[in-house]
Amino acid sequence: MGFWVFMLVCVLLTPATMLAIGIRYARRAPKNIQAVHGYRSEWSMKNRATWEFAHHYCGRLWKWFGAVSLPLSALAMLPLLGRDADTVSLWSCLPIGAQLGLMVLSIVLTERALRRNFDQAGRPKPR
Repeated sequence: MGFWVFMLVCVLLTPATMLAIGIRYARRAPKNIQAVHGYRSEWSMKNRATWEFAHHYCGRLWKWFGAVSLPLSALAMLPLLGRDADTVSLWSCLPIGAQLGLMVLSIVLTERALRRNFDQAGRPKPR
């Protein structure tokens, strides 16, 4: 039972973090464009407008992905309650893999949105 609780915490850590960071970034991007903290890509770091847009967009995605995957990940762990450690550790990889897939998807969607809304120089495209 103790190992199952440990793995439940591990499985819920990523969506809880996504939810918390998503809430923060959807409201406000980090003040300075920097290579240490925040959503960092070539497109997002072009200027203040792309920096703000990328954080707002990715923050909304992470908020939504975290809110959806948190309860789903907890539900995915319920059938493993009372199972041996090998089974719990093996099957815990499924929700963790899905969460990592959502993180990669958020990068793809954010980069696509940046390219849709800004030109190569980081200027907003006319609508």
